[in-house]
Amino acid sequence: MDAVTHTLASLALARAGLDRTIRLATPMLLVSGLAADLDWLSLAGGARASLHLHRTATHSLLGTATMAFALAAMFWWLGRGHPTAPVRFGRAATVCAAGAGLHLLLDLTNSYGVQLLWPFRTKWYALDLMDSIDPWVLFLLLMGLLLPGLFRLVSEEIGARPKKRGPQRGAIIALALLAAYSGGRSVLHERAMALLRSRRLYHGATPLAAGAFPRGASPLTWSGVVETDNTLEQIEVSLAPGSSFDPDLARTHFKPEASPALDAVRKSELAQDFLNFARFPMASVQKTDDGYQVELRDLRFSSPLPGRRELVATFDLNRQAQVTHEELRFETARR
Repeated sequence: MDAVTHTLASLALARAGLDRTIRLATPMLLVSGLAADLDWLSLAGGARASLHLHRTATHSLLGTATMAFALAAMFWWLGRGHPTAPVRFGRAATVCAAGAGLHLLLDLTNSYGVQLLWPFRTKWYALDLMDSIDPWVLFLLLMGLLLPGLFRLVSEEIGARPKKRGPQRGAIIALALLAAYSGGRSVLHERAMALLRSRRLYHGATPLAAGAFPRGASPLTWSGVVETDNTLEQIEVSLAPGSSFDPDLARTHFKPEASPALDAVRKSELAQDFLNFARFPMASVQKTDDGYQVELRDLRFSSPLPGRRELVATFDLNRQAQVTHEELRFETARR
C-alpha cells in the first residue's frame, strides 16, 4: 500500500488504544509502520535492483520481526532514562511488532506480493484483494480519525459534554470496517476466480490457471487472466447485478513457439529472476537485422487503467541465439 495508507493505519492503531500502553507509542507505531518501505530506495539502483530488494527482506516475516526488535531497542534506549515513565523494552517490542505486522498484512493484500519466507524461499505471496492505493481504505481510515474530532467540536459548540473515548471508538470502528471491507473483497475475489476457473472454453481452449486482480476502486470489477495450453487470455470480470460473463470476449495472446532464442533467454539470470516474480509471463520474439529480440511481460500488470507501471525484460540476441544485451525496465502498462 502507499505511504499515506500506512501512516493512517498506524495512527488508527495508536488511537485504538495502543497509545495508552506505553510512552512514545504513537511514534513507535508510525516508525515501525513505515520502516519497511525504506526498500523503495532500491529504485535508485534501477529496475533490476528493485526486483531484488523491493518487498523482499523488509517485507518478510524474519525482516518484520528484526525491524520490530531493532526499533524497540532504539525507543527503549531513547526513553529508558525518563524519571517517571521509562520505556520498557517488552512493551516497546509489542507496539513495534503491531505497527510492522500491520504494514506487512496491508501489503500482502495487493497483487505485487511480498517474499514472506525470505531468505529461505524466494516465493512471492499475494492475496490480490486491493490496489496499492485503494480510495475506500483511505476513506475509512480518514473518517475514523477525523469524525470524532469533528463531533467533539460540534458538541463543544452546542454546549454538550464531549465523549472522552470518542477518538478511540472512531479508530476501533475504522479498523473493524477495514477488516470487514477486506473480507468482503476476499469473497468477491473468490467469486471472480470461480467464474474464470469454471468449466468454460476460451476460444476453444481449456483453462489451466487463472488469476483475478483488482481493477480500480470498484470491488465488483476485476481484471482476469487465464492460461491455456497455447494462449494467455485477458478478460474483464464484472460481478455487478445483471452482468454476464462471456469467455469469447477475452483478448487472446498466443504463446510463441519453442525456439533456440527462447531457450537461450530462459537460461539467463535475469529471465530466471523475472519468471520467479511473474505470475502470468508472456513472451514475444521478433526477428531483427542482427538476430532476435525477446520481450517478457507479466500480464498481471497489463492494466487498461492509466498510470499503471509494469516490469518489462528485453533481451537482444545475435543470429547464433546468444544473448548480447539484456535490460529490465519499468514501463507504463499498455492497453
